[in-house]
Amino acid sequence: MIHRHWFNLLAHLFTVVLLSVVAIGSILLMPFLFTEILLPEHLHLFLFLENTFFVFLWIYGFLVWIDYYFDVWIVTNERIVNIEQKGLFVRHISELNFSRIQDVTSTVEGIIPTILNFGDVFIQTAGEQERFTFRQVPDPLRIKDTVMRLAKGSLDTDLRNIAASLQSREA
Repeated sequence: MIHRHWFNLLAHLFTVVLLSVVAIGSILLMPFLFTEILLPEHLHLFLFLENTFFVFLWIYGFLVWIDYYFDVWIVTNERIVNIEQKGLFVRHISELNFSRIQDVTSTVEGIIPTILNFGDVFIQTAGEQERFTFRQVPDPLRIKDTVMRLAKGSLDTDLRNIAASLQSREA
């Protein structure tokens, strides 16, 4: 079972934290810069806007967590299952048998991905969905090697089964 690298989640949540700090700073600084905000009719509007902003930040952070937690790639000895969450109510699930794999490529691009060892794994297939992508996964080289080893083992098993069925037909 493979999830995206934790740094991917951290990068998205950093935006939430940064915007929260800006909003808290505006709550603290706005009354000093604009004293008319302290008037009751303006104060209620200002607090309403700040609270609305925090609600939207919380929802965005929640959606980032949902996308991170429910994007899963499951590699078994027979197939790969790709479960990709898009928003709250859309989920795409696709399977790939190892016998359909033609090529596996891994890429690590950038300084931080190189240091933390995460990147993308692309699986080229012979099926309808031409390319499976494992986005921002930890240790992409190990995943690529594992998928290639399992695909080769599946191919060897398929060839043995074909040879056995041909021998049984001749007999």
